[in-house]
Amino acid sequence: MVIEPPYLIFLGDVPDTLAAKTGLGIVDWRPEWCIGQLRLEGCKADAGIPDLTIAEAREKGVQTMVVGAVNAGGVLPEHWIASIVEALEAGLSVATGLHTRLASIPQIAEAAARGGAALHDVRFSDVRFATGKGTKRPGKRVLTVGTDCSVGKKYTALALEKEMRARGWNADFRATGQTGVFISGRGAAIDAVAADFISGAVEWIAPSADPDHWDLVEGQGSLFHPSFAGVSLGLLHGAQPDFFIVCHEPTRTTMRGVSHPLPSIQDVIDLTVTCGRLTNPDIACAGIAVNTQRLAEDDARILLEELSATYGVPATDPIRFGVASLVDRIAELP
Repeated sequence: MVIEPPYLIFLGDVPDTLAAKTGLGIVDWRPEWCIGQLRLEGCKADAGIPDLTIAEAREKGVQTMVVGAVNAGGVLPEHWIASIVEALEAGLSVATGLHTRLASIPQIAEAAARGGAALHDVRFSDVRFATGKGTKRPGKRVLTVGTDCSVGKKYTALALEKEMRARGWNADFRATGQTGVFISGRGAAIDAVAADFISGAVEWIAPSADPDHWDLVEGQGSLFHPSFAGVSLGLLHGAQPDFFIVCHEPTRTTMRGVSHPLPSIQDVIDLTVTCGRLTNPDIACAGIAVNTQRLAEDDARILLEELSATYGVPATDPIRFGVASLVDRIAELP
């Protein structure tokens, strides 16, 4: 789906910052798209952008109100419906990453029809994907892969896009999850795509491009995670990456939500190369991105130096130390 910026970020009355992580992530990475925020009484989160009414947002050129809140079960609270209806009647499109389909709520469906505005349920794609073909296509692609879930694959891909663009490269972040779609304005949540069409969906997300164009493809899950490996494998085949970055959180001992131990970084490199060769025989590891948030800075630097020496590729924390070394390495590789 394609979501038109600029955005009004709706935070409702979320109880804390974590419950607003989708909205805050959009503001972090696409501040130029975020004209303002709409908060209800009692909201405990603040994205640090102007508070606007829906009428004010419309006057400032907002095209889409994004529900930037998350909650257990992905439900849409009943008392938020009035704000969504008001936005639709004002001509704004509305987008959400919740599990509740907007059009399943009669008041919202009727308001969208009256205002002629679009409803975007980011977890439910409005595109009919083909099966993946695996045919070599022009353009260059980098995929972020993980030793586990939630280790920084999205933030690494976004940081690579930012660094490449700063150097004048032709580069685009390609979203494969709901928050990433809001950040990029385009993409698909591939964890909600039927299994037969995962690789085809990624071929749509990162299509043929100019030879000097770079797609930074957001990874999902891990090839070693018993819950999500199927999604990770389909994504790898569809992305057809020239290079991949291994993302890692060094303080974990087991994978999120299961009792399985974390694979080693070498395990991830080896399996990614073995599986990735199906659609790109020249696939190669270009670096390691480590989430060192739980480490002191000196300890983080020591760990990164050790990992770089062990694996022969740059290792960095994209948020703490940037990704210049990773882009340097990509520029050196054939």
